[in-house]
Amino acid sequence: MLALIAATVNPTLCLEKGWFCPTPITGYLCADIPGYCDSLYKTGYSTGYGGAIHEATLWNISPLYQLDALDWTVLIIYFGILFVLSIYGLYRVKQVIEFWRYSKFPPKAKGEFTEDQLPHITVQLPLFNEMIASATVDRYAAAGFDIHYIHRDERTGFKAGALENGMKSAKGELIAIFDADFVPKPDFLRKLVHFFTDPTVGCSQMRWAHINGSYNLLTRLQTIMLDGHFVIEQTTRNRTGNFFNFNGTAGIWRREAIELSGGWQHDTLTEDTDLSFRAQLMGWRFVYLLDEEAPAEIPVEVNAFKAQQRRWAKGVLQVWFKLYRRIWYADLPLRVKLEMFFRLTGNISYPLMIVASFMQFPLLLVRYNQGLHQLMMLDVPLLFFSTVSVVMFYGSAVWYLDQKRSVRLFHLPLVMSLGIGLAFSNARAVLEALLGVKSEFVRTPKYRVENTQDESWKRKKYKRKHGWLPLLELSFAAYFVFAIAYAIRMHMWGPIFFLLLFFFGYGYMGLLSLLQTAGGKRLTSVWRRSGAVAQP
Repeated sequence: MLALIAATVNPTLCLEKGWFCPTPITGYLCADIPGYCDSLYKTGYSTGYGGAIHEATLWNISPLYQLDALDWTVLIIYFGILFVLSIYGLYRVKQVIEFWRYSKFPPKAKGEFTEDQLPHITVQLPLFNEMIASATVDRYAAAGFDIHYIHRDERTGFKAGALENGMKSAKGELIAIFDADFVPKPDFLRKLVHFFTDPTVGCSQMRWAHINGSYNLLTRLQTIMLDGHFVIEQTTRNRTGNFFNFNGTAGIWRREAIELSGGWQHDTLTEDTDLSFRAQLMGWRFVYLLDEEAPAEIPVEVNAFKAQQRRWAKGVLQVWFKLYRRIWYADLPLRVKLEMFFRLTGNISYPLMIVASFMQFPLLLVRYNQGLHQLMMLDVPLLFFSTVSVVMFYGSAVWYLDQKRSVRLFHLPLVMSLGIGLAFSNARAVLEALLGVKSEFVRTPKYRVENTQDESWKRKKYKRKHGWLPLLELSFAAYFVFAIAYAIRMHMWGPIFFLLLFFFGYGYMGLLSLLQTAGGKRLTSVWRRSGAVAQP
C-alpha cells in the first residue's frame, strides 16, 4: 500500500502533482501518494527518512493512499454484502409504507353465525413433558368437560406429529390451536369464528401479545422484535392480498383446509409456515386480526431465546426449499411470489452479517483518509436501507401499539444489536438448511414468569447447553473492542456508533449465554458467597 520515490524532490513538484506539502522538505522523501507530506506536516516530524516513515505510520497501520488488489477485494465484498442487505432493507421500507396505508382497514367477517349455527370447535394443545398436564385434564374431565389427554410414547414429527395425531380424535369442523404458554381471553373463539362464514377462509389468526414483556432487558427487546413481525409484516401481507403464515398458535383452522392441503407434515421445523403456504397456494384465504391479541409468555433466558430463533430461521428456509417450485409455477401475480421470496429467504442475511462483522476492522484500515464525498455517494444510501430501515420497521410497530412510546423507542439501537448478536446462532441454522442437515424440534421452555420479581424459573428443570457459540460471540466482541479503539485513535468518529452495536450484540449474547447455563449459575453463586457480587 505504501509506495515512495527514493529521491530528493522539490516541494513545487508535490504541488504540481496534487500532493500537499505545506513546508519545504529537502533531503528527504516525497511520496507518490496524496497526503503523505501532509502526514509529515501534521506530525511535526521531518528529521530523516526512517524517522519520517515511522512517525507517519506509527498509529495508522495501513494508510490508504492508493488502492491495491487487497483494498479492492475488501471494498467489493463489503459493498456487495451491504447491497444485498439494503435490498431486504428496501423491502422493509415498502412494508412500513404499506402498513400505514392499510392499517385503518381491518378485515370484516362476511356474515355472523347465530347461536344455534355456531360450528363445533376442537381446541388442541400440543404439549411436550408439561408436568401437570394429565392432572389438569383429569380435573376438568371430572367437572364434565369433553377433554382428553392423549399421550404418545414417541416424538415422531414433534409438534406436527402431535397435531396430526390429535386430529384423529378431534370432533370439530374447526380446530383452535394454542401452545402451553398462551393465555387467550374468554372471547377469543367468538372473535375469530365468524370469519368462517366465508367458505373460502381456511385460517384466522390473532396477534401475539406478551405477558412478561417487561421482565428483563432480553424480554423488552424481544417484544419489539416480535411486534415488528406481528404488527407490520403480518398485517401488511394480509391486507395487501399477499400470503402470510399461521404462527403455530393463537388461531383457528378449518379442518377441511388442513386435510385438503396435505395435513400437518414434519419435514421442516416450521410446520405452521409449511401448511400455511400450501393451503394458500391451493386457494384458501387467511385472516389476520391486528387489533385483537392473545397474550403469551416469551423466553426470559437467552439460550431458550436463541434456540427458538434458530428453529424459526432454519424452518422457514426449509419451507422455501420445499415449496419454491410450486411458488414459481403457481398462477399468482409476480408481486405475491416476490413477497413469498422475501418472507422465506430473509434469514440468509445472518451469514452475510458475520462476514460483514469480520470485515469491519479491515474496512477501517482501507477506508482511512477517504473523503466525505465517497462516504455520501456510497455508504449513506446503502446504510439507510440496511440499517435505518430496521429502525423504521420496529419503530412503526412501537408507535402503533404504545401510547407512551418514548421508552421503547430508545430501545431500538439495542434491538439492532440483539439482531446482530443472533448472527452466529441463526447463521448455523441457515447453513444447516442449505446443506439439508436434519435436526430435532427443540421446544421453547415454559416457565410461567409473569412479574419482574419472579425468579422461580432459575430453579426449574429445563436444561440447555450453550455449546461453543458463546465463546465465538465473545471473541467477536473482543475483536470490536480493538476496532473501536483504533477508530478512536485515528479520529474516525463516523463508524464508532455501528461498531458499538456489533460489540454490544456479540458481547451481550455471549456473556449472557454463559452466565445462564448451569455452570454459569454455579459460578455466580460462588461469587455471591464470596462477596464479589452484591446480594439483592
